[in-house]
Amino acid sequence: MSLLTKLLKEQKPILSDGAMGTVLHHRDFVVDHCFEELNLSNPAIVAEVHREYIEAGANIIQTNTFGANRYKLGKFGLDQKVAEINIAGVELLKRVISASFREVFIAGDVGPLGVRIAPFGRVQLDEARTAFREQISALNEAGVDLIIIETMADFYEVREAIKATRDVNPQLPVLASMTFTRDDRTLLGDTPEKIAKEIHEAGADIIGINCSGGPLQLLRLLKKMKKAVPDGYYSVMPNAGWPEQQDGRIMYPAGADYFGQYAVSFWQAGANVIGGCCGTTPAHIRAMAKEIQNTPLDEVVIGLEVSQMDVEPVEEVDCDCSHMAEKMNAGQFIISVEMDPPRGLSTEKIMAGASLLAEAGADVINVADSPMARMRMSPWAVCSLIQKNVNIESVLHFPTRGRNLLRVQGDLLAAHALGVRNVFVVMGDPTAIGDYPEAMDNYDLVPSGLVKMIKQSLNAGYDHAGSQIGQPTSFFVGSALSLAPANMETELKNLKRKLNAGADFVLTQPVYDVEAAKKSLNWFRSHLDQPLNVLVGILPLVTDRHATFLHNEVPGINIPTKIMDRMTKSGDQSPQEGIKIAVELIEGLKSSVQGIYLMPPFNRFDYAAEIIDQVR
Repeated sequence: MSLLTKLLKEQKPILSDGAMGTVLHHRDFVVDHCFEELNLSNPAIVAEVHREYIEAGANIIQTNTFGANRYKLGKFGLDQKVAEINIAGVELLKRVISASFREVFIAGDVGPLGVRIAPFGRVQLDEARTAFREQISALNEAGVDLIIIETMADFYEVREAIKATRDVNPQLPVLASMTFTRDDRTLLGDTPEKIAKEIHEAGADIIGINCSGGPLQLLRLLKKMKKAVPDGYYSVMPNAGWPEQQDGRIMYPAGADYFGQYAVSFWQAGANVIGGCCGTTPAHIRAMAKEIQNTPLDEVVIGLEVSQMDVEPVEEVDCDCSHMAEKMNAGQFIISVEMDPPRGLSTEKIMAGASLLAEAGADVINVADSPMARMRMSPWAVCSLIQKNVNIESVLHFPTRGRNLLRVQGDLLAAHALGVRNVFVVMGDPTAIGDYPEAMDNYDLVPSGLVKMIKQSLNAGYDHAGSQIGQPTSFFVGSALSLAPANMETELKNLKRKLNAGADFVLTQPVYDVEAAKKSLNWFRSHLDQPLNVLVGILPLVTDRHATFLHNEVPGINIPTKIMDRMTKSGDQSPQEGIKIAVELIEGLKSSVQGIYLMPPFNRFDYAAEIIDQVR
């Protein structure tokens, strides 16, 4: 304890190790194997990983006991071997450290029980503490230097693990580490500030953050926690970025050099212990050790006052926010592509189309809601599937028509819970033109009213009635704009109402005349006292009949004669001519708008991909 205290008070942070499971997985151990059982059946492979981390420069090595509790081991029929597996994990690590001839701390690794505890599960608090006590007793008996309680999502569980450690050995140092979701909160919705205070008050010696996202998120979380408990000791062990699935394997994008760049940032922000979690390897630890070792003390401001720290830097937008918003705020040209939900249960085609568009370079996928009032799968489910399986952000089309206040708010909260952050608010097509003309067509809110409710109520943490909903939503909200309305003054009045309600961007109907569109945009902007972020509508023409139909039967679409003539003269090459026209329109409007809203005709996503290729 005296040596650990001494090191924690030194100016340079202590370096811990990285992932065990990731390294074993790379050596072809299957993910569902009980890695902790290897302490008994294959201690050599575990010892080899420990040795590599020590050689990389780690001063704290965690035992291979993350899931060595009765509940997790019970899934493999090993619940009677809790003590044996934990003691073996410590003993083999001791032998590795002895052979290294280095001063290395042994951290008894204690992970979640793998079950829900009360009040959110059936396992009672005393039962959870008993399970933790069983594992920690074995680790203590074997002679660990400290206990690391890590990757916890439930503070109730953390508290029981801390209490169990104090029951076993009041003098044994405790590092208690929580994991956070993309919205910078725990799975149960707790903020980093609240967690830091509660872990500190529960009696942990070191407040930790691990797993979660990559280094950028954990640096932001560390600063918030340090502000809440300035005098606490802190540990930071990030994942190597958010995991991605490639060829059936889970991969992590952040490389070793990237981790090395953040080591000094963690140090300056107040981290006393630095390491890695999922996706990290000895190479990541080596890179961090090198940066810390090669950085002179006089180049790092140690003990910087939190009030002087950049706790909320502009470039570090809260990860709960829309990435589309981040790109737009950074001045990037946005390419958004519209897709219709399937009519039935099959999502294979829409996933394939979304993958094609993402590979081509689209920024977001717009998912329509019952276009032409025809029955289709709910778009927020499609948005969630696209974001999860294709790794591209979506924009949820959200009509007010056919929804009362209860359904509006319930659907929006559901969408937010599924990770959808961009919403395009419209009135929606009347049911009279669709599959069910007799269906209810009422609505409680017009589009500007819904924009106001989202931006000024839900995004502030309240429902429409003014009651708190807990965590605020973080929607980035769009609305509609016609660049060729029947009455410009009326359209301007509606636009002002939407912008004053909080609309962040607008989508327009398809345009085919660059100069006319620019003229309308300039006129609208000249009558506004706030920015107008526009994604201009682009609908590629396929044939001359397609062009004629749009010009004559779709309100708000005017196709110039010269465009009609080009489509007529192109003959069999009309689809290629339509793509060429679309690219010309985009190039002509690029300097006047923030992006495009591309609408692939007849689900020809290959046309959209070709346009994106040329524009990018």
